[in-house]
Amino acid sequence: MDFKAILDYPLFSLAGTKLTVATLALAVIVVIITLIISRLVRRGIKRGFVNRGLKKTGTPDAVGKLVHYILLVIGLSIALQTLGVKLSALFAAGAVFAVGLGFAMQTIVQNFVSGVILLVERAITPGDILEVQGTVVRVAQMKIRSTIVKTLDGEDLVVPNSQLVQAPVKNFTLEEPDYRVRVKVGVVYAADMRLVERCLREVSTGMTWRREDHDPMVFLNDFGNNAVIFEVAVWTNDPWNAPLYKSELNWGIWERFAQEGVVIAFPQVDVHFDEPVVRGLQSLTALSGGKAQAG
Repeated sequence: MDFKAILDYPLFSLAGTKLTVATLALAVIVVIITLIISRLVRRGIKRGFVNRGLKKTGTPDAVGKLVHYILLVIGLSIALQTLGVKLSALFAAGAVFAVGLGFAMQTIVQNFVSGVILLVERAITPGDILEVQGTVVRVAQMKIRSTIVKTLDGEDLVVPNSQLVQAPVKNFTLEEPDYRVRVKVGVVYAADMRLVERCLREVSTGMTWRREDHDPMVFLNDFGNNAVIFEVAVWTNDPWNAPLYKSELNWGIWERFAQEGVVIAFPQVDVHFDEPVVRGLQSLTALSGGKAQAG
């Protein structure tokens, strides 16, 4: 048996088409070439991003995976056609199954598409500090289906990409890492308000972590039932440590108020009696005192 006869040797039939050693070998070669091309393209994409200083953004891996999937689909399609499989018939046969599978995988597909959107827009990248549903997190890794983030407590959370696309998300580091540390404090109505304002401004200006190009702001925020409410806003370029900075600012305000004799207000109730009530109470007091002496 010569080599040509070996290549033409029929192995089995698929969809009415006889598959020979040659067609099967050709299909395998197509798949191998596809994988090699995919690897080379992914390597080239990564090199291109590195040359542009985008190595740590997570974009190279995401783009590489997307290109890999596209090339893999193309390669498998060519391999199936090489085997004599009609893709149109295959798609028609799997249409009903695809519809049912589509409903079952709706969430997965939604997250996949959202991952592509995040990849293209680049509104969120690894290292960004976000606020997702009231929780401040740092982006650790972005995948095509989900994003891994780390909370201030050191917990790792897996966030579906669709949540980052469809729901409002604060990105404190989208352009510049600007963040305002806010503190509210209430003082008694008898306090010298200008002294309070000066103390708050001097304390906030003395914070070492504040941005030098943004002056702290002091607001007389509200007149409460028991206190005059002031608010201090100090800019920082480190949103991740904002809770620590807020604590430091609170301590500074507390110590400065103690030095200046400024009283921080607390809830209290003042009871005022009308004159007839006062006379009645005095009469009752005198009457009870007379009975005590008579006894």
